[in-house]
Amino acid sequence: MTSKPRAIYRPRSSHTAPPRVVLDTSVVLSALVASGGAMAVLREGWRSQRFTPLASKETTREFIRVLGYPQFGLNAREREDLLSDYLPFCATVNVSNPPPPTPVCRDPCDLPFLQLAVAGGADFLVARDQDLSGMSAEFSSAIVTVDGFLAQPEFA
Repeated sequence: MTSKPRAIYRPRSSHTAPPRVVLDTSVVLSALVASGGAMAVLREGWRSQRFTPLASKETTREFIRVLGYPQFGLNAREREDLLSDYLPFCATVNVSNPPPPTPVCRDPCDLPFLQLAVAGGADFLVARDQDLSGMSAEFSSAIVTVDGFLAQPEFA
């Protein structure tokens, strides 16, 4: 896949839509349970519409699956509360079948996030995953860490 040139900083006027962002599952989960720091800033960012998180059927299904992990000890009501603090702020993207082409990734669990970023025209893919971070040069969206995303002018 040929990557298009991109600039991480794009001046935005007041008439420009907020950036479209794919957040990987671990980032969303951390943002929902954190009471302070960068993750709380990220959560407030989607709540205040400073950016628009993107979701697809596959990424939402993955998030729901992870919320059910026994180590989190969440009951059904707690899982619903977490979902209701995130999903209503998301723009839903229909990923075509077959999905758009993406660079090859080692972890098949990362593929739906890459496909969502392409299908949704994401400005950023925010991830903790080192495999994804290493793909940034060959991908159409900027792949950044939470700190890298929060360093953008929208959060200054």
